[in-house]
Amino acid sequence: MSGRGAVRVGVGGPVGSGKTQLVEALLPLIEAAGLRTAVITNDLVTVEDAERVRRSGLIDPALVVGVETGACPHTAIREDPSMNQAAALRLEEDHGPLDLLLLESGGDNLAATFSPELVDYWIYVIDTAAGDDIPRKGGLGVLQADLLVVNKIDLAPHVGADLDRMRADVARARPARPSLFTSLRGPGGADHVFEELCRSALFQDVPQA
Repeated sequence: MSGRGAVRVGVGGPVGSGKTQLVEALLPLIEAAGLRTAVITNDLVTVEDAERVRRSGLIDPALVVGVETGACPHTAIREDPSMNQAAALRLEEDHGPLDLLLLESGGDNLAATFSPELVDYWIYVIDTAAGDDIPRKGGLGVLQADLLVVNKIDLAPHVGADLDRMRADVARARPARPSLFTSLRGPGGADHVFEELCRSALFQDVPQA
């Protein structure tokens, strides 16, 4: 666990890649593992993603905070993460102790990264529907994230995406970093993500539900 309190895990990626979907898929797994978590979402001038998570019934609505960045989403997670830091501190003070904080970025480009001052570990989500050339284009998110999640593999045949090529390109782009291919719409779509999160950021061994 993080020495500063709850382990902070960032979830970033382009618009529509499945960031909020991943957060929602992780919440039941986190609860089953006996962990207390809270969620911070980032949007430009709304708190739409926060409201969606609150309405999901997967978490106490009081444990979800929406941050309106008012600028490019990467600004609030990289250049000046003070709004997110303040939201995290407030959640821990009001509802702690917490084991895990999920911080979802607003939809951003391939250059988005999280400041190490904000998160302990970060996940970057891309999807096959955006094109199978995304791994070849690189970008800091694809190259530097602690975990890359390639979502919507079920859509690959419908959008002409070559999954074999994507897997090869991802392996070349991230030879020493973990990557997972999944469909978060299906049952168990986030299981391997949670297992990797437990191994790399939370526990040495995956807790049994």
